[in-house]
Amino acid sequence: MKFIIQRELLLESLQHVMKAISPRVAVPILTGIKIEALPTGIKLTGSDSDISIESFIPKEEDGLVHVEDIETGSIVVQAKYFPEIIRKLPLKTVEISTDDNYQMTVVSGGSEFHLNGQDAMEYPQLPVLHTDNSFEIKHDVMKEMIKQTVFAVSTVETRPILTGVNMKIDNGEMTFVATDSHRLASRSVKLAEDFVHIQFNNIVIPGKSLAELNKIIDESDDSLTISVADNQILFQTKNLYFLSRLLDGKYPETDRLIPEVSKTSVKVKTKTLLQAIDRASLLAKENRNNVVKLETRDNALQISSNTPEVGQVTEDVITDHIDGEQLKISFSAKYMIDALRIIEEDNVIVHFTGAMRPFILYPENNDHILQLILPVRTY
Repeated sequence: MKFIIQRELLLESLQHVMKAISPRVAVPILTGIKIEALPTGIKLTGSDSDISIESFIPKEEDGLVHVEDIETGSIVVQAKYFPEIIRKLPLKTVEISTDDNYQMTVVSGGSEFHLNGQDAMEYPQLPVLHTDNSFEIKHDVMKEMIKQTVFAVSTVETRPILTGVNMKIDNGEMTFVATDSHRLASRSVKLAEDFVHIQFNNIVIPGKSLAELNKIIDESDDSLTISVADNQILFQTKNLYFLSRLLDGKYPETDRLIPEVSKTSVKVKTKTLLQAIDRASLLAKENRNNVVKLETRDNALQISSNTPEVGQVTEDVITDHIDGEQLKISFSAKYMIDALRIIEEDNVIVHFTGAMRPFILYPENNDHILQLILPVRTY
């Protein structure tokens, strides 16, 4: 195998596939990066058996030559050293070659490295998904959906299914739902008419996989193709192949958690409420749940926090309107801050159904985003 490649492009692809490589894997060869030189370009692969990522660098694209003098072949090199070597090479191009003993030579300017490799034939083959269940979504929409839900997945392994995001598709609408049983985040989006026939109910994608995918795909209106088969999901862009296993088990019925009626409704500036709760949380740090209290007044919300050995804080937040019953409620400042941070609209609507009942919040004029939070009992 031999080729000359643009260093920056190689480094970018390495950073993508490194997101799938873990030092703790049952199959030792998976701690390495598989490099294949093909007539059309260079393919890099990383996998930890839960996530597999392939990144392709085409020989030529848009009239620009990325890879030259390709002699086909393949090798697996140690992920611990190879990316760092490429990062620190002196020139903009790198010449990489291998011999029959799986020795790799990396040359750039006056630098020459020799690395021990392994036979790429021993690297596990990634499954090829044969599925009719494919649909497309824009990169930037996918990034939004991940950002607005994945923070609410559980980080506790006692209920593994809650460490994932439930993807549902019904009547041409895709919904992501995440919950850790104390809060819930939901985001919906309409799919293009071509995909109205697709139906999914219990597809649970690990939160970790979505977080890594979010780092890789760019903010653009390019299309991301999503395919589901058996226990795996595949995300494909022009030069990237991101495969993740799905979580086993039945995701809880979350629809019934969302209250249909409210006793108290509030409309308030998103940023104002977020900043007030953030300030109140400064004196709630000693409290195990970082709890703040909210009380409705005539046209304001009183936000307060009290830790006996530290002190107390009270702040009034003027609202656009308050309808319904007077209310006193306590909740986790962290959960409320997380929920408000992903709302980009100026105003937020909050519906309360009582001091010990879950409450929901969503951006004004946008019911595609919904956040639900369970209150905390403070007496």
